[in-house]
Amino acid sequence: MSTLTQEHSRIATEAVYAQFGPRLKTALPGPLAQKVVADDDRLISPSYTRSYPMVAKSGRGIRVTDVDGNEFLDFAAGIAVNSTGHCHPEVVKAIQNQAAELIHMSGTDFYYEHMVTLAERLSAVAPMAGPHKFYYGNSGAEAVECAMKLARYHTKRQNIISFFGAFHGRTMGALSLTGSKPQQKRRFAPFVPGVTHVRYPYAYRGCTGGPEEQEAFALDCARYIEDKLFKTILPPEEVAAIILEPIQGEGGYVVAPTNFLKEIRGICDKHGILLIVDEVQAGAGRTGKWWSIEHSGVQPDIVCIAKGIASGMPLGICMSKADVMDWVPGSHASTFGGNPVCIAAALATMDIIEREGLKNATAVGGKILDRLRTWIAKHPNVGDVRGRGLMIGLEIVKDQKSRTPAGPMRDKIVELAFERGLLILGCGETSIRLSPPLIVNQNEADIALDILEECIALAAQ
Repeated sequence: MSTLTQEHSRIATEAVYAQFGPRLKTALPGPLAQKVVADDDRLISPSYTRSYPMVAKSGRGIRVTDVDGNEFLDFAAGIAVNSTGHCHPEVVKAIQNQAAELIHMSGTDFYYEHMVTLAERLSAVAPMAGPHKFYYGNSGAEAVECAMKLARYHTKRQNIISFFGAFHGRTMGALSLTGSKPQQKRRFAPFVPGVTHVRYPYAYRGCTGGPEEQEAFALDCARYIEDKLFKTILPPEEVAAIILEPIQGEGGYVVAPTNFLKEIRGICDKHGILLIVDEVQAGAGRTGKWWSIEHSGVQPDIVCIAKGIASGMPLGICMSKADVMDWVPGSHASTFGGNPVCIAAALATMDIIEREGLKNATAVGGKILDRLRTWIAKHPNVGDVRGRGLMIGLEIVKDQKSRTPAGPMRDKIVELAFERGLLILGCGETSIRLSPPLIVNQNEADIALDILEECIALAAQ
């Protein structure tokens, strides 16, 4: 552990660090990693966004080992996918057992018992009153595509309202709903028509005062739909759905206030509009509840699920109130959706999350947030700290008074963390996201924050 880390926190003792910290054997990237990166540059699509040259080979728990034998603490979790950690023994066993029995039959044309089993499990923890119905796909984008089509089919309306800062996927329908970064849309138009974007209650960027002003700002964002949009350019009777992330992921780990979500629900109820919540990144226990929308008490009509629900296996799920999913055979389907191996992984994942993930996300996530909030007074470049459970964002700024985004500094912090054995990712224009596996322990969290704090101090020099 470096001198700077010791000076800044003294949270982790040398013995604890030796047991739970990263273990680096080579300069980064190591020689084997350099070769893979060079071959990747030659053969693989340049559209992937790699923040640093991490070449993974194996993983256990929250640790990832690269091709050169360097061990990292993973606080990215495959973009919040590895909810139970890497290669959890129960998940691995479930996958192996199912692969030896049946890999594929296609739920489009045949029945498969565990499609029902998983649906029953999910229905029991749904954030809205039942009964429910479920559609299986392969990704978050596919879950969103399903929700978009279902909303139009059920309501017989064509328009959908989404939010600036939203990320819903890269397929053409999901991309049309996305409002995150220009690069994600550049040279892909025309997009699916009928999508209108409005302001999300990003309080740190939308107001300068305290909690009361933030609450008022959130209400203004919601009421803009009713007071301006519906009175000028968008007839409410032609709106099929409003789609939102209760916590924006790619947009910067921005938490929607409860009053905003309740106001949106009221607008939907008033005009017969469906409320779709995208829980792809924030769901599956990441916030300490099964679904991030549960923190508000608001009940959606449709829920999009993916990422952490299957511990890394490709599974996307669209869950809706049963009366909403009223389309007929052939309206929508997927060859691989509901794959038996993926469902086996999901069932094992749910067992682990129920047993330990929810409680741990609340406990460890709460302590992480408490410590991070002290950094605002210690580090002038930490502008905001926000999140729930183990979905936590830090906004990096040039200075706290102006709140000027400091994207290059954020990127430098992420790079420095990698060089010290900590895997993190950026999000939004200038934020850092912390989304470790839900099984992370307090010692691992303390060490990760020690490293991150050191990197913030170094980047400011």
